[in-house]
Amino acid sequence: MKRLHYLTRAILPAMLFSICTVPTIADTVRIGFVTTLTTPAGVIGVDMKNSVELALEHIGNQMGGLDVELIFEDDGFKPDIGKQKTDKLVKQDDVDFVTGYIWSHVLLASSKSVLDAGKFLISANAGPSKMAGVLCHENFFSTSWQNDQTPMAMGQYLTEQGVKSLYIMAPNYAAGKDVVAGTESTFQGELVGKDLTKWGADAQLDFSAELAKAKASGADGLFVFYPGKAGGAFIRQYQQAGLQDELPLYSVFTVDSISLPRFQEAGMLGVLGSKMTMFWSPDLDTPGNRKFVSAYLEKHGKYPSFYGAQSYDSIMLIHSALEAVGGNLEDKDGIRAALKAANFDSVRGQYTYGNNHMPIQNFYLREVVEDDAGRWTTRIVDTVFENHQDPYASECKM
Repeated sequence: MKRLHYLTRAILPAMLFSICTVPTIADTVRIGFVTTLTTPAGVIGVDMKNSVELALEHIGNQMGGLDVELIFEDDGFKPDIGKQKTDKLVKQDDVDFVTGYIWSHVLLASSKSVLDAGKFLISANAGPSKMAGVLCHENFFSTSWQNDQTPMAMGQYLTEQGVKSLYIMAPNYAAGKDVVAGTESTFQGELVGKDLTKWGADAQLDFSAELAKAKASGADGLFVFYPGKAGGAFIRQYQQAGLQDELPLYSVFTVDSISLPRFQEAGMLGVLGSKMTMFWSPDLDTPGNRKFVSAYLEKHGKYPSFYGAQSYDSIMLIHSALEAVGGNLEDKDGIRAALKAANFDSVRGQYTYGNNHMPIQNFYLREVVEDDAGRWTTRIVDTVFENHQDPYASECKM
């Protein structure tokens, strides 16, 4: 009896310890989404948020049998705040995936926090050259592009159109520098001038001095990259200066479905017929895109932007990976392999990933037109690049 009592005392705690340390099977996947929801740039973040929420509706808020807990964080358009919010998602909320990120400098400040913690990082917009090259990582994927690629397509188009000289304007931060580099790499004419303007929460919005320099340069064309509010300010000042007829405008990430309703309301007719390059357009005829655009139009009464399209894809990419592993969040290798397979109905149609986990995809020339309902939108008029890979893949050691 004494011995039985002793054995019970010895074995019972061990049994209880064993029971308490059995791994629990997760019933929820946590996804953190970092974007800009305040400051004038918040209009972009709202479009991304709308698109992410629409994606969750389309999958019934389930991924691989798991409920989805989505946590939005506002980076305030600042790298230090973006990093703080990312740290909070990783350490306090213990998310499984972090996605979003409009701005390259915010992504660069935040990426190490996610990747060092063994989490998966999916960029829904920013594509800095370092993340495609020397800082590539097995757990980093993009559902957008590398920053250079869209302007590379524009540079190629300008060369094919016989534009002989170009003046360039862009914001002075990581993405702005990548965009300029991308344009210069494919444009074979002469670069007669370049201005990199102040960026951030107090970004420069008065471009009168730069426009005067561009006009005086004698360039055949003006190429610009100004996302968000800065884009609207630039287009208004360009038109007010009466430059449409003497200095043709070419752009990337400036004229989009966010800015077009405002341009139309202001009667800025010079925007109609303007051209830009992009991997996506609302009229792209793929099953995933038809579903996304029609649902967005019905719910919000306006077209989604490319920011929204990429954000929608970020959720669908994660969904495809968790479906592939049956919701097993511990199967990191399986999730990684499924992410790289990109086996889902992307808004852009089928695409592949390069060794650096940047999409290899088509880039199109788009034109601003009026749709049957009288709304300004874009349509694809040509394919500039097919299955294009970014120029930094060779620097990635994966």
